[in-house]
Amino acid sequence: MNRRHFLQTSAFAAGAAALGPRLRGGPALVSPEARRDRPNVFFIFTDQQQADALSCAGALGLRTPAMDSLAARGVRFERAYAFQPLCLPSRTCLMTGQAPRRFGIRVNNREPLLPAGTPTIGRLAASAGYDTAYVGKWHVPIQPDDVALHGFADMRGITNEGRDDLVLQPCDAILRQRRKNPLFLVAALINPHDACEYARDQPLPNGDLPPAPSPALCPPLPPNHALLPDEPAALARIKQLTPRVYPTAGWGDDQWRRYIWAYHRLVEKSDALVGRLLESLAAAGRERDTVVIFSSDHGDGGASHLWNQKSVLYEESVRVPLIMAGPGISGRGRADNEHLVSLGLDFLPTLCDYTGAAQPEVCPGRSLRPLVESARTLNTPWRDHLIAETEFHLQKNDESSGIMGRMARTDRYKYIAYSEGAHREQFFDLGLDPRESRNLVHEPALAGEIRRHRALLAAWAQRTHDDFPLVAGAA
Repeated sequence: MNRRHFLQTSAFAAGAAALGPRLRGGPALVSPEARRDRPNVFFIFTDQQQADALSCAGALGLRTPAMDSLAARGVRFERAYAFQPLCLPSRTCLMTGQAPRRFGIRVNNREPLLPAGTPTIGRLAASAGYDTAYVGKWHVPIQPDDVALHGFADMRGITNEGRDDLVLQPCDAILRQRRKNPLFLVAALINPHDACEYARDQPLPNGDLPPAPSPALCPPLPPNHALLPDEPAALARIKQLTPRVYPTAGWGDDQWRRYIWAYHRLVEKSDALVGRLLESLAAAGRERDTVVIFSSDHGDGGASHLWNQKSVLYEESVRVPLIMAGPGISGRGRADNEHLVSLGLDFLPTLCDYTGAAQPEVCPGRSLRPLVESARTLNTPWRDHLIAETEFHLQKNDESSGIMGRMARTDRYKYIAYSEGAHREQFFDLGLDPRESRNLVHEPALAGEIRRHRALLAAWAQRTHDDFPLVAGAA
């Protein structure tokens, strides 16, 4: 670990240690009112699913009846973002409610492990008197047997690669188990992550797909398939450095259309499993007292801007699906296109709100519960912007390339800056250009907005001791 990571991690560890007595307070953290009526929480999440990869979101050539049914009885957030669109950092953020960079987690590096005393979702739920269980993909910088840190007393089928269908039986058994305490259960699926292997022409961990049809029968290319005239040079550099991760340099339109077709089939595989999980919940008689939260750790380029996989800060990779349904949630199919949600930062506070656990002061996110309960939504102040980060990794040992990116998203606009190369900055009017097809960073009429977004990113960098090299004049 270098000095920068040591200082960040050490400073946080000291703060987390100070929280120790507060987190060890157990059920004393829960008010008598909360003890009387606290729902189970069932968090189901996929890996690498675009926010719009749902038939209820208008995706063509894709059927997701299970996810759609969940959205039909709850709320679907259309402005939910991963804090960092890469597996391990995103999951670290979900687990801790904090920026993964604080712990030295910058790419898919296995080290460092999270320091002892770190507040985690499992530990917080357990401290509030919940039974805790986790099934499926792990990929978190905590040893699975370190229950004292991650807080999940029941760990089953833990893997980073493998068959998603193996989550079904353990989850069914856990849901049917008689218990005195409310339950917090996580079911983590791998697909549609198999799109990575599909692009590399490798065996798919969750089983083969049928042969792709002719390109004419595959979904059309997205409207933003082509590169921008001023595409950031950093993105081309990453493709040059990691041809195995991004093996698309010689692809023509037909190959990209087959990729989209395969990606849709992988999403449908996950949807079928989500349907089985929801059936288990209903069969166990827990549907009426369980809040179900569905999401994904990040998206996939999906041929937009000639990009596959993740890490980039375009909408297809950084925006994620997010659905909440269950007791007290009065959405009835509502699509929330107003509130900016940072999934990794906001999940932990949301869990604390439902379980009655105290939200640690080091966790900056906001509970989503007021946004889905009609009596509270209208009077809930909310953030006017959010930040996302990225750092690109190399193939060898998942080492960092040193190329970073930062994003500031406001109600209408989105500002992106990369750490090096030509065309470092991008500025999009998502109100008029949701596909990010025109970079407006040099538009004179928007100079004031661009300065404002640079300032938002500069304030974040100062507040979080970020080592990202800001664009000159932004600080």
